Amino acid sequence: MPNQQGCTLTSKDLTVIEDQLTHVAMGCRVAEQYANQFQNAQLKNMAATVAQHHRQHFDALYAFLNGCQ
Repeated sequence: MPNQQGCTLTSKDLTVIEDQLTHVAMGCRVAEQYANQFQNAQLKNMAATVAQHHRQHFDALYAFLNGCQ
């Protein structure tokens, strides 16, 4: 499916990206849950950092898909 930016994705590509989005979103949710449960400040910050990393990865994949429309 080509667009004006020259991005071509097959249905298999879309399936792989969709699966990746699902896994990254799940990782973000889990890390956020841990961040909310930890009492130790270092662990809480580490889990929040992991959640932020996953959120940024999700946003980048999502933006890529939006750019390919």
